[in-house]
Amino acid sequence: MKELWVQVGLLSVPLLAVYLHIPPPKLSPALLSWSSSDSTGAVGSSDVVVLLHGFPTSSYDWCKIWEGLTQRFHRVVALDFVGFGFSDKPRPHRYSIFEQASIVEGLVRHLGLHHQRINLLSHDYGDTVAQELLHRYEHNKTGSILINSLCLSNGGIFPETHYPRFIQKILKDGGLLSPVITRLMNFFFFSRGLGAVFGPYTQPSQAEYWDMWTVVRTNDGNLVVDSILQYINQRKKHRDRWVGALMSTSVPLHLIYGPLDPVNPHPEFLQLYKKVLPTSTVSVLDDHISHYPQLEDPTGFLNAYLNFINSF
Repeated sequence: MKELWVQVGLLSVPLLAVYLHIPPPKLSPALLSWSSSDSTGAVGSSDVVVLLHGFPTSSYDWCKIWEGLTQRFHRVVALDFVGFGFSDKPRPHRYSIFEQASIVEGLVRHLGLHHQRINLLSHDYGDTVAQELLHRYEHNKTGSILINSLCLSNGGIFPETHYPRFIQKILKDGGLLSPVITRLMNFFFFSRGLGAVFGPYTQPSQAEYWDMWTVVRTNDGNLVVDSILQYINQRKKHRDRWVGALMSTSVPLHLIYGPLDPVNPHPEFLQLYKKVLPTSTVSVLDDHISHYPQLEDPTGFLNAYLNFINSF
């Protein structure tokens, strides 16, 4: 009997090794098209919008409203933050919101847009990056971009009303356990976990889940998830800086909110938002829309955003 278990153990080691080194899925035609898409949009407009995506996905989160934005803006710019999507995913690396904000500033300079006023449209993780950019803009920090407006959506703006998923809590504080979990991550667990923050009637298709998983796996992105998740701790540490930037700004603010969001739940989040930021305008989407409003209700999201942009 002992010899049998030894044989099973010896057999399982190479099988586990193979499993942990499964190559990422190939890019679908939709992802290939997205990775090479151009940011030039409407003729006759000089307006620019920069799109800041959420965790754990990528700029592909904006694909369903991309065409609508290009019909309104002269330039539509979407990037994958470092550690996400098609960008580099270095490890070990100290991922931080400050670094991501500097990357956005660098991209704006690289595109020759640093003298233009920029509209920021953000979601989730991107909301916090936008808050840091807003702080730099308001305090005349070197390299800051000129912010014309800021639209937030379903992000952990207030740490006290933000409820990370269980797996996120484990990974951000998991110590030696985190590298094991990230290597064991697969499509099944990823899609189930992500599906929990979509509404029951607005779930992604199987193909869409695979596209999301593919960009996570690109450049071994699953192996840096735990490092990126330190942003949750950063939000708590720098709350006064980032919430303060929203409270003190004169930049037009708007929130587009999916109220079924379990991460930033209704009514707790929305009540605090309106209390702390009474001058901000708000668009609340239908009751069944959850944490990814731009994917779950792209028409409603786009209309809400364009109404905001056209209001000033």
